[in-house]
Amino acid sequence: MEFANLYAQGFARVAARVLPVHLAEPDANARAIVDDVTALAADHVALVAYPELSLTGYSCGDLFLQQALLDATETAIQTLVTASRDLAPVIIVGAPVRAQHRLYNCALVIHRGRILGAVPKTYLANYREFYERRWFTPGAETYEMVTLAGQSVTLAPLIVEVTDVPGFTIAVEICEDMWVPVSPATKAALAGATVLVNISGSPITIGKADDRRLMAQSASLRCQAACLFTAAGPGESSTDLAWDGQTFVFEAGERLGESDRFPLGPAGTVVDIDLRRLAAERARQTSFDDNRRHEIQPRLPIAQVATTFDPPAGDLGLYRDIPRFPFVPADPARLKQDCYEAYSIQVAALVRRMQAIGSPKLVIGVSGGLDSTHALIVCARAMDVLGRPRSDILAFTMPGFATSDTTKGSALALMEAVGATASTLDIRPAARQMLADLGHPYAAGTPTYDVTFENVQAGLRTDYLFRIANQRGGIVVGTGDLSELALGWCTYGVGDHMSHYGVNAGVPKTLIQHLIRWVIAEGLFDAATNAVLDVILRQEISPELIPTAAGQPMQSTEAIIGPYALHDFSLFHLLRRGETPSRIAFLAWHAWRDRKEGAWPPLWDDERRVQYCLADIQGWLEFFLRRFFVNQFKRSTLPDGPKVTPGGTLSPRGDWRMPTDAKAEVWLRELQDNIPGGV
Repeated sequence: MEFANLYAQGFARVAARVLPVHLAEPDANARAIVDDVTALAADHVALVAYPELSLTGYSCGDLFLQQALLDATETAIQTLVTASRDLAPVIIVGAPVRAQHRLYNCALVIHRGRILGAVPKTYLANYREFYERRWFTPGAETYEMVTLAGQSVTLAPLIVEVTDVPGFTIAVEICEDMWVPVSPATKAALAGATVLVNISGSPITIGKADDRRLMAQSASLRCQAACLFTAAGPGESSTDLAWDGQTFVFEAGERLGESDRFPLGPAGTVVDIDLRRLAAERARQTSFDDNRRHEIQPRLPIAQVATTFDPPAGDLGLYRDIPRFPFVPADPARLKQDCYEAYSIQVAALVRRMQAIGSPKLVIGVSGGLDSTHALIVCARAMDVLGRPRSDILAFTMPGFATSDTTKGSALALMEAVGATASTLDIRPAARQMLADLGHPYAAGTPTYDVTFENVQAGLRTDYLFRIANQRGGIVVGTGDLSELALGWCTYGVGDHMSHYGVNAGVPKTLIQHLIRWVIAEGLFDAATNAVLDVILRQEISPELIPTAAGQPMQSTEAIIGPYALHDFSLFHLLRRGETPSRIAFLAWHAWRDRKEGAWPPLWDDERRVQYCLADIQGWLEFFLRRFFVNQFKRSTLPDGPKVTPGGTLSPRGDWRMPTDAKAEVWLRELQDNIPGGV
């Protein structure tokens, strides 16, 4: 299967649908469902679900006890089964089913001319406006055979495995089943289901739509599953109730899509769920399997059947948003909350470390760049929390051979604005002496700007900070961030790799600038401090270690090691999800190939809204993988620092433990073998 194909990449296209119901007219409803599934099949949907009792309407009342309606329903089921032979999607519809002089409210799972199962509603609603026990029998203890459309069908809880779409395992429950403390879907998830479908009648009242979302979101997160929901809509009786036709899909706690409520015609949610993500999350969350072994002891077995979908070839598009910045939400409210939590985590962690080792002073090098700026304002807030003067922050700007007046000025202005004890320590004399001692060409007047030239400066800065900490009763606060650690973009040992405590070690580069913006917006510092922070936000990311000629731009980090946006994207999907490189490339291609598509973070100006072709994505991903593997030795000796994002950390004591001598060849080969030349 092809690189651009969503099914080849572990996705499956699913649909939660609602159609105008023809009340008590099963044949008309069956024909409408066939037409709708036919259109969805052309869009390569693998699963489509319709509301509770969608073949008859939910609000038929005592008509459910009329044999004419039940006979017509069985004829309509035959219509659906016959039509499904030529339709690829698995179809889930609601219908009343007769068995042993009882009537069950069922979800029928139909595929390729077969009824794979009839799932009875386990918990009948019989309070407020519901009277389901008047007509139906609860399905909690049901496991028997019925005949439908000439087939012998199991009437019982059901799990359907689509064998040619790995990880696509479907379970269905009905309406009230979702509202109980331990739902049938929860048990199905523990038994292996990854796609949980709730078909619902669910008349609407004020606030109920939010309740449904909350329960589905919670279930999808707890079960590490995709949750599809569809509620009855237009055409249901308005005698005493109203219906909103709400549909949505959640995946591992994230809402992938939702349709407009109160439609007048056909409506629904069509999205692509990420099956590999769900498998990875379940494998990572070992307590999930512990819970399965402890809880799954059903009195009656869950019926299990298998079927195939035959995924179509070619580029089918992708019906879901792939965030460009997985560490940075595009939603302003969510980003604000994330920034509050990230900053609070950093401050709380630093405060705890200070309390644990005798309330030392804080020693920090401030370059005027993003990372040291953010670390400094974390230090300032920590002092506020402890009720100590900010003058106990010993902040140093240490100009080297390439330090610009702009960054030096910003560093001095910021240190003074926050109230730190500000000092300038010129490292150039010591650097010249060390270069001379080494016999480096630069000491003899030859402008040789190699790694030794750069690391002499970086190492001296850290060396001075440690000795100052010894001298003045302090600890060195590290400024390096998560993205730099992933790329090994730090000077090992006595360099910016080392500190007594690394407050930024769990914060990716793409989030740092938003944290600083949030600090400004929240007014945590005065106007003078905010003005300096705003200037720093606009500066080029640069190590400022190599001098540039007059009129030339300063040394650019991203010109050397590539765009942090792509590297953070790769880091998230490698670290959090354990994705294959080719799939990371597939996701990045959808996220970054068109600057006009998809959401951008707030205040992201048009000039920075770039796009990348697949060749660029592949090239920078190879670069990332090579650097990520070869620099593990730096991460194996990291100082302490707090985990901040759920995307993970690279601490050798926490989320990431790998041998320092592992090679990237398997990952590079997988990428090269699975990227086509002409996409």
